[in-house]
Amino acid sequence: MALTKYKIGELISIVDERNNLGIRDFFGININKEFMPTAANTEGLDEKKYKVVRKERFVYSGMQTGRDGCIRISMYNDVKPILVSPAYTTFEVKARDIVHPVYFFMIFMSKEKDRFGAFCSDGSIRSNLDWDVFCDIELDIPPLPIQQKYVDIYNAMVENQKNCERGLDDLKLACEACVDNLTNCKWNKIGAYIERNKKRNSENIFTVQNVKGFNNDGMFIEPRRLFSGEISTFKIVKKDEFVYNSRINSTIKKLSIVINECEDLIVSPAYESFYVKNNKELYPFYLYLLLQRDSFARKVLFNSFGSSTIVFGFDDMSEIEIPVPSFSEQIAISNIYRAYKDRWRINENLKEQIRKICPVLVKGSIDEARN
Repeated sequence: MALTKYKIGELISIVDERNNLGIRDFFGININKEFMPTAANTEGLDEKKYKVVRKERFVYSGMQTGRDGCIRISMYNDVKPILVSPAYTTFEVKARDIVHPVYFFMIFMSKEKDRFGAFCSDGSIRSNLDWDVFCDIELDIPPLPIQQKYVDIYNAMVENQKNCERGLDDLKLACEACVDNLTNCKWNKIGAYIERNKKRNSENIFTVQNVKGFNNDGMFIEPRRLFSGEISTFKIVKKDEFVYNSRINSTIKKLSIVINECEDLIVSPAYESFYVKNNKELYPFYLYLLLQRDSFARKVLFNSFGSSTIVFGFDDMSEIEIPVPSFSEQIAISNIYRAYKDRWRINENLKEQIRKICPVLVKGSIDEARN
């Protein structure tokens, strides 16, 4: 057996199916090559202009490939069709006697391919990877029987991840229902329970190794840039204390907030931080789950300072009212949400493992074909 070189354009064909089915499920694709519900307002949109994506159909966007260092491509695997923007290119693998659609997708789950796509981009401000250039990229394709062996491994890993993912929505719904049923408990302003965090790293007890950032999913992450300067003004965040970005991302329209569940750390002084004054009245993790709800996100937008930059300060946070049931009820609801977050993290780790294993599987198939 041997490898054969094919240009992408020889393996695929554009499918431009418009929505005459009354579908209203609008999706986009992210840099992780995943489908995600669109963040745009879809009210009043003419859905007939949008493209239909069916099982084993691909969606491609060459925009900003060079800037993001990523070929934005994804393969749809569900039975129920969805819609994507007409700005995307939708296509299918036509040469199925040469390449398996899943194997074709596995090829692009590679940082090496992303870097090559960025190299091939046009170098403009947007750094687009034009469709014609994409189609001209050459791929080494092993024989189908070898492809199938590695596709089976990939599919088994995906199925394991999907099994973990099933039930996530049920856990979240159970938590939401518990909070929604808190109709008879007292409601108080958050400010009655929290204190602004003013602790600074003035004695330089903490080093740059303790500096953390956080993402929109409520997780602490390593900073995106190295700190070499002064960190004595950085805020100290202890266990069960909160950090949030008072400047709200205008795209996701959600407060980025995280609770520290681990050891002490420091964050940029640009962030707001606070803690629960009496954690026998208000359980910190219960407050955290309330701050993660969609209903709270809507309150944030309503109460924020609506200039060109959406700002939601500590005083704004303090003014919002929340339901405060008995302490035992707070813990019970928090345990459900904690189970949801733990399972969500496991699911995200599984997806990351799949992304990392794909290049290994593709390399294994190529090595086997060469031998």
